[in-house]
Amino acid sequence: MLSSLHVRNYVLIDSLDISFPGGLIIITGQTGAGKSILLGALSLVLGSKTDASVIGPKGDSCVVEAEFKVDGDNSLRALVEGGELDWDGGNLVIRRTLSRTGRSRCFVNDEPVTVGFLGELSARLLDIHSQHQTLLLSRSSFQMEALDRRAGNGELLERCSSLWNTLSDDRKRLEEVSSTLAAMQAQRDYDEAVFRQLSDAKLEEGELETLENEQKVLSNAEDIKETLWAAQELLSPSGEGRSVVSSLKEAGRLLEKVSSWVGAAGELSERISSSRIEIDDIVSSLEEANAAVEVSPQRLAEVEERISMLYSLMKRHGCSGIGELIAVRDALDGKLHDSSRVEEERDALVNEISRLEKEHSAICDRLHEKRISFAGILASETGESLKFLELEKSVFRVDVTPAPAGPSGADQVTFFFSASGKAPVELSKCASGGELSRIMLSLKAMMARYSAMPTLFFDEIDTGVSGSAADRMGSMICSMGETMQVFAITHLPQVAAKGSAHYLVEKDLSGGDAVTSIRPVSGEDRVMEIARMLSGASITPAAVENARSLMAVRP
Repeated sequence: MLSSLHVRNYVLIDSLDISFPGGLIIITGQTGAGKSILLGALSLVLGSKTDASVIGPKGDSCVVEAEFKVDGDNSLRALVEGGELDWDGGNLVIRRTLSRTGRSRCFVNDEPVTVGFLGELSARLLDIHSQHQTLLLSRSSFQMEALDRRAGNGELLERCSSLWNTLSDDRKRLEEVSSTLAAMQAQRDYDEAVFRQLSDAKLEEGELETLENEQKVLSNAEDIKETLWAAQELLSPSGEGRSVVSSLKEAGRLLEKVSSWVGAAGELSERISSSRIEIDDIVSSLEEANAAVEVSPQRLAEVEERISMLYSLMKRHGCSGIGELIAVRDALDGKLHDSSRVEEERDALVNEISRLEKEHSAICDRLHEKRISFAGILASETGESLKFLELEKSVFRVDVTPAPAGPSGADQVTFFFSASGKAPVELSKCASGGELSRIMLSLKAMMARYSAMPTLFFDEIDTGVSGSAADRMGSMICSMGETMQVFAITHLPQVAAKGSAHYLVEKDLSGGDAVTSIRPVSGEDRVMEIARMLSGASITPAAVENARSLMAVRP
């Protein structure tokens, strides 16, 4: 239950610190006093969307803090501890701050949390019924929620929603994979042909340069051989001429002969000997080079054909070298393998979607069975509540019909109503404002009872109701307060008189600026507030006496 609320600089609330008991808590005040502001502050701390316009004039930020006592709720404890927060025996202090920059910060037991987590947590702490929420009655989603609450379908719905979300994600992924695969397959034949061509080419880095050098040699082989031969002939004639090596050998011998008389001759002889050895090696190299040069028109044709093929491939693929061609080949190889992997992913997705569809269908069937089973029960219980609320001839019916599968199953739930006892029609087409208020109260009472909601907040749920019907609404709300904490903002004295605690919202204009506050009233102050609600600004003795009578019959 909500045990206390602390507000700083929120709209017209300068500073507010107030505690609340259990049971039925009545909140009243004149129109414009700020009851909606109080509800807005509570909504803010529970995670609702807001903006900097709610910050009051006394600073650049506002702070709202609410303390709840919820020990014994294991599912709520699992949520809190799952968020790595301290359970603290079921004492939850929720604080939210908002700055003029629009930045919002949320805390649970002094630990920072996201707004999303705060919304999930608060949905299990307090249910706020706003003034215009009776409009929800015409929505199929709310009608289904009411039936599911009565049928206790919470776990089934969580599983159904989880399966549907996974199924939707997988279907979306299958569309993406199928689209990718279709594009790949449209290109696959071409890619395979290109890959085979590049693969069959047996490309090697640096091959083109080697081939071009060989092509130059082969194209000039005869001239090269003639030139090498001529150089060799100059150094070592093949005919009767004397070779350079022989001449050097003879010159060295002669110099050696006179070396004992001429000192330099010995050194010159050694130099000639070194030159002779070098020239002899050159001649051998010329012979080898000449022998290595092959005059082969056939090989030249092969080399030129290979070079032409490589240049053709480079031009076709926009490459400037063999290395880039090799990169194209390897990329195509990876692309073809990727296609195989995409096919495997597609097949796996098809199988998984089939499995999920069967599981989701089975959950939908179970939900359908329970909804059919509890539709009559919900209709009967709601009908009894409406008769208690002085709609004695009313007829309330709940229909469950097939609908396209979705996160909440494969059903559509529709409420039918007749206030006169005649054939009921769809609720949204027939009920008046007062009738809708009583139907909503009946459903909210049921939903709170079967969802174990610790706190329920009614904001003028009694709109459009008066007289004895209002008194009975007050009695129903009061009976709800016996098992849970219920807040009721009301303008009806018949309802206000039923509460176990009563708080008055007031607006003070004495300081120049309007300031909203809230305080508990009891005893004579409470009698006078109910008298004001009965008679207006001028409280008459009759209104006071009537207020005492209402208080006297308070449950």
